[in-house]
Amino acid sequence: MNTSEWIGRKVAGWLPVGKADKAKTQAAELAKGAKSAAMSQPVSQGRSSRERLDATVRQKEEALSPRVLRRTLTELQAIVDPGVSEVEGGRRAKGVALWYSKATPKQRQDCWLLMSEQFAPDPNKVKAAREQYEAAIGSPDEGVAEIRMRKALVSPRTRLLQRFAVFPEGMRFLVDLRAELLPALKGNKRVMALEAELENLFTTWFDVAFLELRRISWDSPASLVEKLIKYEAVHDIKSWGDVKNRLDSDRRCYGFFHPRLPDEPLIFVEVAFMDDIASSISPLLDESAEPVDVSKSKTAIFYSISNTQTGLKGVSFGDSLIKRVVETLRADFPKLKTFATLSPIPGFRSWFGRNAARMFEATPEKMRAQISRAVGFEPASVEHVLTALEQITTLPERSVLRQWVLGCAAHYLGKELSEHRPTDPVARFHLGNGARVEQIHWGADLSPKGVRQSYGLMVNYLYDLRKLDRHREMMAQGKIPVSGDVESLYF
Repeated sequence: MNTSEWIGRKVAGWLPVGKADKAKTQAAELAKGAKSAAMSQPVSQGRSSRERLDATVRQKEEALSPRVLRRTLTELQAIVDPGVSEVEGGRRAKGVALWYSKATPKQRQDCWLLMSEQFAPDPNKVKAAREQYEAAIGSPDEGVAEIRMRKALVSPRTRLLQRFAVFPEGMRFLVDLRAELLPALKGNKRVMALEAELENLFTTWFDVAFLELRRISWDSPASLVEKLIKYEAVHDIKSWGDVKNRLDSDRRCYGFFHPRLPDEPLIFVEVAFMDDIASSISPLLDESAEPVDVSKSKTAIFYSISNTQTGLKGVSFGDSLIKRVVETLRADFPKLKTFATLSPIPGFRSWFGRNAARMFEATPEKMRAQISRAVGFEPASVEHVLTALEQITTLPERSVLRQWVLGCAAHYLGKELSEHRPTDPVARFHLGNGARVEQIHWGADLSPKGVRQSYGLMVNYLYDLRKLDRHREMMAQGKIPVSGDVESLYF
């Protein structure tokens, strides 16, 4: 069934039988307008949905004409019609989702605009409820007034989105819609309310209490293994042999799953078992390495954690994943005593490029003199140093340049804060979960990506289960927990 046929049947189905012919005529007008809109120029952010709904002529940069925009609004309003059941509302939502799947990107933006601006809370009810609440503060009616205000703040948009979640593919539809919506926010503030509403609903719908922790192994369905390959965001999976190595009997991979997305991992973590904390990623990705006796291992290394759904950005369940995995591993392997990561430092090199001059000026005079001799310019400028670091993978083990870069990395991870939080995004995640910066390793990831991100450096974050709360308290005070080894790198 094409779009125009669907529109005709849907509209006719929502109206009394005697109005079916009129509905078919309206559907034909809608289909004609939609066909014309498909050839239109990019959507304008100049006019609000209210202005466009009141207009008669489409501006050339707008995707949907006022007539089609009004028809689309009617279809969206029919979804939240208080006279229909949740099931019927979900059926209507599914029909709109089908139209949306065939719409152009600019037509979809018009749909966002309607959902954002036309389903907001009633400002008069909000104002009245707020005034009643303020007047009731301190009185016995304060609780009742608060409830009334809460109800006034619930927007029809919430009900609209809830009904999209009713049909089986509805959750997938909403997650994908937000993924498509997020990049448009900078250029279109009119749809920010829709995005915020989605994030708020997802925070509830994807609460960890509703998520299932499942192991992903080589025996899992091929479709699930393929998604692991697709979503791996830290260390690219290069072959089926590579993914088999990561899912072998001496490894573990766990993911969180939602009942409405049963075959889609929301986030997953890959685990390797070792005797000591890992200092390089190469042995962990070596397909020819001898299998490890898991029953005798003392250390679990989390070497890759990947979020899979862009549409769930801002919904935090990674910390709960690690905690649940640690609990599972401790139960299955009692000899495990150490839980740590081997993590990239994705923001280091870009930060270093902006702050190298400041770090060089803060370097002790003796080390600066050694660096000058090492690069062949006395006194050396920071430009000389940065040029020498282009050959960083060939620097000898005892090079003062290596020592200096490690010191800068220690400063970046252990002292640099942005809005009272660690500057590096991966550090922010693990330190927020109660880990500490344990060790920084030179040449731990010499892949092009690793060198581009951090000059090949990697870091261990240690999850000391006895000190997680203490580390969180330190973070709340703006103090980053680091080990003595990391402190020794400061200059």
